[in-house]
Amino acid sequence: MAKMLDLSEDLAREILSRNRLTSQRSVRSTCKLWNALSKPATSNQLLGFMTMNSKVCALTYEKSFVDPVINQVSPLDHFEKSKTSYCDGLLLLVTKDTRLLVWSPYLNQLVSIPPRNSYSRLDRYAFGYDNNNNKNRNHKILRFIDDHFFTDGLEKHAFTYQIFDFASNSWKVLDVTPEWNIKPYQRGVSLKGNAYFFAQEKIARVTPGGIQDFLLSFDFTSERFGPRLPLPFHSYAEDSVDFSFVREEKLLVLYQSKKFLDTMEIWVTTQIEHDDVSWRKFLRVDMKPLSRFQFDFKSGSFFIHEEKKLAVVFDLDGYKPTETRRYQRAHIIGEDGYYKTVNIKQATDLGRFGYTQPIYCVQLCVLLLMVQA
Repeated sequence: MAKMLDLSEDLAREILSRNRLTSQRSVRSTCKLWNALSKPATSNQLLGFMTMNSKVCALTYEKSFVDPVINQVSPLDHFEKSKTSYCDGLLLLVTKDTRLLVWSPYLNQLVSIPPRNSYSRLDRYAFGYDNNNNKNRNHKILRFIDDHFFTDGLEKHAFTYQIFDFASNSWKVLDVTPEWNIKPYQRGVSLKGNAYFFAQEKIARVTPGGIQDFLLSFDFTSERFGPRLPLPFHSYAEDSVDFSFVREEKLLVLYQSKKFLDTMEIWVTTQIEHDDVSWRKFLRVDMKPLSRFQFDFKSGSFFIHEEKKLAVVFDLDGYKPTETRRYQRAHIIGEDGYYKTVNIKQATDLGRFGYTQPIYCVQLCVLLLMVQA
């Protein structure tokens, strides 16, 4: 049987030109020839995965970076997804019936993670790995609940912090006393094995200066939360705040004030560790020519193209009481007033208030943000 290294250059080029691989790192590490051939085949091509209408889809932008190409991922067709997380080439998927799955797009392998007791629709997750051995990373899943809710007229508190270790194939309970609050629609971002969250001070009432907000990290090696890290802004209750990342190296944060809709800012880290962070402004957009609308990150997400100085923001179109349907949109935003909106698909499961719940909406899980040439 012929091996990949035995293939001729022409045949190898033909294979790479006909297949849009989702793990270019694996291809390029095969040999020098494949590394060289894979570059022009994917130059300026943007790849990622997103959950849309509870289905996992592959997302591609061609060289023009104008219109998205979205195709449903067939191996996952029979699963209704509600949440996604990404780490190290793997997707963590939470189904509507609260099952927990891990999918490798490159190997097309799907693994079901059994619960310690049972899963809940209130569960929130983060995905990472410990850094004790860089060659054989041990992946872990953080599961936590810290919610107050009412049932039969009584207030109840659901609380647990657990971690799943792939090496031991088991769960264990963590001793955590949180002095912070992470909103249910805030998705943690995995970076260099650690997870990062947008968090706020857990207090009984709002002070005139608002609630203190900060970046909160979780170290999967020590299995502990880190110190509070500064953000490049101070937000209030209804402001838009969302995280993303660049090539698992840099953290991104998008901020838009509810009170002052004139501008939208995206910041990127220049340095980030478990206990330290610094920021620089990547993009500042004047929203006045765009009717000063606010992005809805209860139902969306974003990513950037560093070289082209562009951001792609996903959300739902504006709610109108007279409408019975809404559409998921992609906003392509750049410098010097560049702006374009693309309607992607009609949103399903419209609720009584005219919007879809976050688990049904556009939730971009950026897998490989930019395949470098």
